[in-house]
Amino acid sequence: MSEVTNKVISVSYNLHKDTAEGEMIESTEGKEPLAFLSGVGQMIPDFEANVVNLNVGDTFSFGIKSENAYGKRSEDAIIELDKAMFLDEGKLAEGIEEGKIVPLQDQDGRVVPAKVLEIGEEKLKMDVNHPLADQDLHFTGNVVEIRDATKEELDHGHVHGPGGHEH
Repeated sequence: MSEVTNKVISVSYNLHKDTAEGEMIESTEGKEPLAFLSGVGQMIPDFEANVVNLNVGDTFSFGIKSENAYGKRSEDAIIELDKAMFLDEGKLAEGIEEGKIVPLQDQDGRVVPAKVLEIGEEKLKMDVNHPLADQDLHFTGNVVEIRDATKEELDHGHVHGPGGHEH
């Protein structure tokens, strides 16, 4: 964990598979920068460690191996859920189809992306591995803003306002 805590750090970034030249996974280009609260474990630790000591205007380019990013795929993350949970007036809810990613909630109320693998008579087989499990990542970008977190942000443990993660 970094020594820099209670700062709101905003970054513009591109995320690529494997290397800076790899396939683009996501980007903030044309969108608000990503803002996060440092020192609270909100980000992948290696991501935070690589940007937390930079200054506004600094650029970055670094890779993170899958085991330090979203981890390894696990067969334990292939689960079966009752089909009844996904029914809307007796029919499968809109968007529930094989191959689609749907949001589920875990027991702590966090949203977990799940891929529909199979729709059976009684059960749905879902893959709740993170979509980027087993994937090496490469981030490039720059630091847009650094500011002290507000008391409210510290109390809530996340950033409020533009680019902030709302939970």
